[in-house]
Amino acid sequence: ALALDLFELDNGRYPTTEEGLNALRIKPPDAKNWNGPYLKRDALDPWGRPYRYRYPGAQNPADYDLFSLGPDGSEGTPDDIVSWKGET
Repeated sequence: ALALDLFELDNGRYPTTEEGLNALRIKPPDAKNWNGPYLKRDALDPWGRPYRYRYPGAQNPADYDLFSLGPDGSEGTPDDIVSWKGET
């Protein structure tokens, strides 16, 4: 989340869903003030899977959704770790 906020601070916007978290490592073509890389490696959750990202968020329309599918690897289950509930 900190890397996303740094990207937004530099570029005046968050990466689009299509750009995804990859925009934190590789400069998108229209990011004129990109000052990255904001991450040194791919953003993987504790189970080795990529974090999921949406902007604008489905759960946070004015912000982004950042989440992990949790240990079971299935979206929408109780073990998901999500930014919009303030869970860690």
